[in-house]
Amino acid sequence: MQLDRRQVLAGAGASLALALAATPAAAQAQFGPPELIEAAKKEGKVVYYTADFLETEQEAIKEFNKRFPFVRVEIVRAPGGQLITRIRTEAAAGKLLADIVKHSDRGLMIGIEDLFQDYAPPNAKDYREDLLVSPKFWPTATLGWAIAYNTELVKNPPKSWADLTKSEYGNKQIGQVIGPSGGTTWTRIMFEREVLGEDYWKKQAATTPMLYPSGAPTSDAVVRGEVAIAPLLYNIIYVKKRDGAPVEIVFPPEGVPVNPYAAGITRASASPNAAKLFMNWLLSEEGQSFMIKQQGNLTGLKKPPVNPPGYDPEKVKLWVPNFERYVKNRDAWVEEWNKTYGYRQ
Repeated sequence: MQLDRRQVLAGAGASLALALAATPAAAQAQFGPPELIEAAKKEGKVVYYTADFLETEQEAIKEFNKRFPFVRVEIVRAPGGQLITRIRTEAAAGKLLADIVKHSDRGLMIGIEDLFQDYAPPNAKDYREDLLVSPKFWPTATLGWAIAYNTELVKNPPKSWADLTKSEYGNKQIGQVIGPSGGTTWTRIMFEREVLGEDYWKKQAATTPMLYPSGAPTSDAVVRGEVAIAPLLYNIIYVKKRDGAPVEIVFPPEGVPVNPYAAGITRASASPNAAKLFMNWLLSEEGQSFMIKQQGNLTGLKKPPVNPPGYDPEKVKLWVPNFERYVKNRDAWVEEWNKTYGYRQ
C-alpha cells in the first residue's frame, strides 16, 4: 500500500511525540520546550560556522544527532581570522549563510556582536559569569592547554612550563603553535607573559622550537615523531591518545590556561529554532558531559558534571584571562612574540 504525504507527515509527528514522551521531563528541559523541538524539526537543518577542530566538531554533531536525528548540521570550518573575514564579507553583501558561529577569540566576536541575536540556553544560570562577555555569546566549548610528548622519543618528560626552556629539549625537539594563530594560542602566550614572566618567551625561543600554523598539524607532528614535545590544547591531543597514539599529557603545576569559545546565533539565521536546539544541546549537561568525557574538553559550567580523563581538579590550577587585558594587549604582545620567535607572516 502506498502512503500519501499526509500519512507520512502524521507518522513523522507521531515518532517525534514518542521520542519526546520517552525522555524524562527534566531531561527535555535541557533542550527547550516541545514547540521549539517541533519547529526545529520543520526547519530541518543548521549551517554551522566554526573555528574549532573539524574532527571534534563532527563527533559532537554525531552525538547530537543521536537525540535529534531530524536536524542536519552543515559545518563550515575555517581558521579564526579567515572565518571572521568570511562572516564580515557575507554580512556586508546581505548574504550571511551561518545560523551559528563558534569562534575561539571572544574579542574578535565582540567586534561583530551586532550580527547576532540575543540568546540564552535553558541552563544559563549554571554557567560561570567570568566566562561570559556578551548576552549573545556562550562557551559551548571551553579548552585548556597542557604539555604533550611522544613516549617513544622522550624518556625524561617535561613536568612544567618552565621545563620547556631547558636546553636538553633544544634543537627543534619542541613544537609550538604560532602566537597569531587564533584566540586559543593568544590565551596561552598571554598566560606565559603574565604568569611565567616577561623573559619566558626569550628563554623558550632559545630552544629553537618548530613552528606550526595551528594545533592540528602540531598534534600530528608529535604523534609522527617530527617533534617530541609540544604545548597543545588538551582536547586535540587527547583524542589522539584515546585512539592509541604513543603520547602522554601533563597538566603543568604553574597553571592551565583556559580558553572559553564564544558561540552565538546570527540575526540572519534561516533556521533559528534548529539553531537554538543545537546550541541548547551543546550547552546542556548532556552535551557538555559528552565533550568532557569523550573529547577532553573542560566546561564553563559552575559545577562540572564530570572531569576529563587524567584531570584532577584538586591538583590542576585553572587560569582564565582577564578579558580587558586580553583585548587591550593582544596586538602588541603577539607582535612581540613574533619577533622573539623569528616568525613572519
